[in-house]
Amino acid sequence: MARDNYSFKKHQKELDRKKKTEAKKQKKLEKKAMEATPESGQIPNDQAALE
Repeated sequence: MARDNYSFKKHQKELDRKKKTEAKKQKKLEKKAMEATPESGQIPNDQAALE
């Protein structure tokens, strides 16, 4: 009877976890970048206050 290769499974699980955390980090950075850059039709709040 074949035995399970637990070290391989553990390694795969760690890689999946790292991918998931990296994807989350990337998504947060993209969201932050979208919030930082105003849309073309809008005036940022600090510029609107000056006018």
